[in-house]
Amino acid sequence: MQVRLGVDIGGTFTDVALECRAEIYTAKILTTVAAPEIAILEGISKACAAAAIEPNQIELVIHGTTLATNALIERRGAKTALLTTRGFRDVVEMRTENRFEQYDLNLVLPPPLVARDSRFVVDGRIGAKGRELIPLDETEVAAFADQVSKNGYESIAVGFLHSYANPDHERRAREIIHERNSRLSVSISSEVSPQMREFDRFSTVCANAFVRPLMESYIRRLIDRLSEIGATCPVFMIHSGGGLVSAETAMQFPVRLLESGPAGGAIYAADIAERHGLDRILSFDMGGTTAKICLVENFVPRTARTFEVARTYRFKKGSGQPISIPAIEMVEIGAGGGSCASVDSMRQIRVGPESAGSEPGPACYRRGGSRPTVTDADLILGKIDIGSFAGGKITLSAAAAADALQSDVGIRLGMDSQNAAASVVEVVDETMAAATREHAIENGKDLATYTMVAFGGAAPLHAARLCEKLGIERILVPPNAGVGSAIGFLRAPFGYEAVRSEYMRLSAFDTARASQLLGELKAESAAVARAGNPAGAPDFEFRAFMRYTGQGWEVPVVIPDLEFERDGENCLRQQFEIAYRKLYSRPLEGVDIEILSWSVSARIRNSTGPRVDPASEGQELAAGSMRSVFDARVGRFVEAAVFKRSEMESGEKVSGPAAVVEADTTTIVTPTYRATMQSDASLMLQRKELKL
Repeated sequence: MQVRLGVDIGGTFTDVALECRAEIYTAKILTTVAAPEIAILEGISKACAAAAIEPNQIELVIHGTTLATNALIERRGAKTALLTTRGFRDVVEMRTENRFEQYDLNLVLPPPLVARDSRFVVDGRIGAKGRELIPLDETEVAAFADQVSKNGYESIAVGFLHSYANPDHERRAREIIHERNSRLSVSISSEVSPQMREFDRFSTVCANAFVRPLMESYIRRLIDRLSEIGATCPVFMIHSGGGLVSAETAMQFPVRLLESGPAGGAIYAADIAERHGLDRILSFDMGGTTAKICLVENFVPRTARTFEVARTYRFKKGSGQPISIPAIEMVEIGAGGGSCASVDSMRQIRVGPESAGSEPGPACYRRGGSRPTVTDADLILGKIDIGSFAGGKITLSAAAAADALQSDVGIRLGMDSQNAAASVVEVVDETMAAATREHAIENGKDLATYTMVAFGGAAPLHAARLCEKLGIERILVPPNAGVGSAIGFLRAPFGYEAVRSEYMRLSAFDTARASQLLGELKAESAAVARAGNPAGAPDFEFRAFMRYTGQGWEVPVVIPDLEFERDGENCLRQQFEIAYRKLYSRPLEGVDIEILSWSVSARIRNSTGPRVDPASEGQELAAGSMRSVFDARVGRFVEAAVFKRSEMESGEKVSGPAAVVEADTTTIVTPTYRATMQSDASLMLQRKELKL
């Protein structure tokens, strides 16, 4: 396709990237919260004007959004009821009974998405091996359907025990509900998340049901508005695992869209890494509302089967709502440009997770915001170029930023607005550094061997200082970094990962059943992938989630399909021991191995751009205009040279302190680094030798 459009709706900005004639045209618009499609249409208009085309020439729209995530966090979804097996009404409230903060006597668990008076039970029971033990009481299901219709429920989640092994009861319950009321939206756990562990599965199907009417309405409204301006092309959504699915699939399983925007960023970073030949990178995506950190190895982002949203404790696993779907594994921190700063009762500065968003926005936007944000602090510290911010479309007020910082931070701590700004930025940088270190340690990685790829409107402002803290020597800031996630959508493959739980021990391995199960998952994932590209040939990855008998959690094991066909049992044993040894140094002797779940992912990849060779040595640019920028290492303002990125040629270098300005962001080069323009217009920051 010659003309494709990527659209990323964030909490503060809506980013548009139009790929036309092998060129990228971008637009950055403040998100219109009440009607997000308005900002999309405005962005499309601006990008099309820049490319000198009409909207009817767009051949494909790829979209990612945080609407589903925000609806869960803010509890703004449909009125939802849960229908479950008798005796399991309170699973979503009892959770797993793990204490994520062992010594907190005032521990607060997130309330269940569906309150107890909206949870209903029926008779019927499926065994762990899929055999029907008690028939489904269809009369009770019909009575339930009548009751929820009478009480004004909009959406139903159906989660029965062991439905991953046999979905017949859930499917029959859906049929009965639709017979009684065809307008009700019904989500069943055996389709949304056919995996064992009932709390995770019930939580996921409740989340899907909760946001489904909202997302269906939004996606249909968006398609209609696109048609009105002549863009009648197909619309695809990027899901949390980093692939593209049709709008129809997205409307059926909107829970898979929860991490769609961040997933696009990770795909973008992986594509940049592959073209530059960087096999270990740290993806750093900092926008207006959050910062996202992701480890990418061998050009593939790390993935997980579950993640959490709406955590009540920052960085604490178990404090949020688990979502049991395949997703790119990343750390998401409430530390974006719009994150609000405050002083707590201990006289400590806190930043985020609350954000000023786009309405009213940071104080310096002069749109009604009065609370200080990271953007306000960056402006006071000289990091943001007032004249070029958001392409010159938003005029910033340094005075308004200083007033907000002084009133909410400075006065309480006895410091002026500049010191308050420096303190806010140092707190947010250290918060991001601490979360990144923890993520790397959990995965056994040494960050000193990684290159950071920084994108998002705020990331280039903070990347150099963050890498000083982390000991990372190289930073790559790609072109159009301010709209990186939207460009990542254009690089995403058509793909889908199908997952299903089926227990099996290697000591009693059933080769025929395992082959049949993988074949079914392969067909399911391929069907979704080919919906976007019928002529494409998918690449498949087969995985089993395995553990030693008696252990509590599984290790993902990649299955080489040819070896599996020859000798499935030994293939799985060898691959599991290899994966286990990487994590825990040595395998266990004499302990049986069990498989809990299986997955098959199908990917129809886009072609990767040409390989980028390192830029040849060029001249170091002489300083032109200068401005004062705060250097946190020495605790004072320094004079930094200002360069326009668009005027730099391949191989040209600038030494820090410097600011490289462009329409969507500014790259701050601290005195620790030297930046070199690459042949693809990326900036490579390399740590330099400093004279003490």
